[in-house]
Amino acid sequence: MDKKVSRRKFIKTSALIGCGIGLVGSGTVYGCINSRNRFDIIIKNGLVYSGNGDLPVVADIAVKDDKIAAIGQVGESANQIIDADNLAVSPGFIDIHTHTDTNLFICPEGDSRIYQGITTDVGGNCGGSPFPYSDEEFEKQKNQLRHGYAPWQHVDGFFDALKKNRISINYATFTGHGDLRSVVVGNNDIPSTKEQTEQMKNLLQHQIDCGSIGISYGLEYAPGSYANTHELVELCRVVAKNDALYAIHMRNEDDYVEEAIKEAIDIACQSGARIEISHLKAQNENNWHKASDMLKIIEEAHSSGIDIAFDRYPYTAFSTGLSTFIPLWARQGSSGEVLLRLRDSANFEKISRYAKSRIKRLGGGQNVIITSGDGENAGYIGKNLIECAEISHKEESEFIRDILLAHNGHVDMVCFAMTEDNVKMFLSHKLGMPASDGYVYSPVGELSTGKPHPRSYGTFPRFLGKYCRDEKIVDLSTGIMKMTKLPASRLNLKNRGTIQTGNFADILVFDMDKIADKAEFTNPHQFAAGIKHVFVNGVHTINNGKHTGARNGIILRHG
Repeated sequence: MDKKVSRRKFIKTSALIGCGIGLVGSGTVYGCINSRNRFDIIIKNGLVYSGNGDLPVVADIAVKDDKIAAIGQVGESANQIIDADNLAVSPGFIDIHTHTDTNLFICPEGDSRIYQGITTDVGGNCGGSPFPYSDEEFEKQKNQLRHGYAPWQHVDGFFDALKKNRISINYATFTGHGDLRSVVVGNNDIPSTKEQTEQMKNLLQHQIDCGSIGISYGLEYAPGSYANTHELVELCRVVAKNDALYAIHMRNEDDYVEEAIKEAIDIACQSGARIEISHLKAQNENNWHKASDMLKIIEEAHSSGIDIAFDRYPYTAFSTGLSTFIPLWARQGSSGEVLLRLRDSANFEKISRYAKSRIKRLGGGQNVIITSGDGENAGYIGKNLIECAEISHKEESEFIRDILLAHNGHVDMVCFAMTEDNVKMFLSHKLGMPASDGYVYSPVGELSTGKPHPRSYGTFPRFLGKYCRDEKIVDLSTGIMKMTKLPASRLNLKNRGTIQTGNFADILVFDMDKIADKAEFTNPHQFAAGIKHVFVNGVHTINNGKHTGARNGIILRHG
């Protein structure tokens, strides 16, 4: 008898002992079967991981309309039958930290997301969301189309445009604090007045009323970085009142990371808001030893009653804009004002010193890779700063200045600054979950350019294949729970995140032996291996590894 069959016999026996979804061996069916009504879909004989962290069981899953109608031995009365023998079946993955926002207008199929088994993306992170707009900005744009649709001012208009565009994955979003602050206070390093803070609170309440799931802070980025803790606490009082969620890209993720965690927890403590720490990391080699102490701070907060969790991508490199080599004081104001400072020789001398200190802390220019650019700068894509400086015959900070000026301040980079041991420590922790911090990309068309961080294509298969199956940092049931039920519970998503009758049929069928990320830093636009079928709200969206063209994703609104 081969290895797979032996494993399935063991799991059938385990199911009869009482673990899992139901007593499959006894023929028990959970759900309502009416012989007069055929199911739409039956997924037969799969090794079903419920998402609850239980041992898997061999079972059939029947789908009717957009819901799971029955689980067990359900017969064969269906319009479509999927044979999942020797395959794993789980809830669709939920990515709690993404920047999947307006790229869905370019690729509504959500290629880099759906092909790795993700059925729900959460955007608006790191303090940035494609709303709200100020009255003045909205007035300027009201007669122009935005991504082919009437321009929106608030999240409800953004949602309406996405619904009209029709998308293949479910989508929820935070409200970006940076955008709130830009609308009310502006983009300069000044404290908000009491009146402005109240204005931001009212504006945030409106976004939540329209469906935003909470607020995200991006405290390493202007203008959110200019807010003091009092402002952040006051906004989180709105979040707490609505039982929404607050996500935070902390002020610091390297030399002062412990202090930043304490500030993040203090905001939650003072406001009563539930907290999600974004992409937890100890960045730069001199800080790698801090990981265990960081977790102790989080654990102590959790033990004291703070509702806290964190997410992390399964890679040792981060990705952000090259503009972070510009100090915060120089990032104030409009993009035009920032570029003027870059051009000014007196300002650039100070900016250069800051950039050099950042590069040194990262371990040198060999750890900084340029990942976007066009025209004459396209040749720098995939090269590190040392190589770029040699090719351009410029000093590294001069190269940074010139390429930023050539692209209006928008150039992306990947930086290798973390350690594999810490990746495992964070991902295996009971309060940690994988999340991509990624975007919608596609191997074809407009979104196929550059060399973006491979996490956009590979996060979930990498976590499940490399870290759970191969390296066994957690067992497979726990790993799947971290990608399904845990993020669903953080987001208060009802009837999602587990295989259970009555839940929405967001379902993934995959080969546990073959699931793996294929995207590489040198060649990121590659889909993962091992994903066989994906169903979104009961509709077959990936069939035998190919997109069906279905666009049945919905907007998931708070409450």
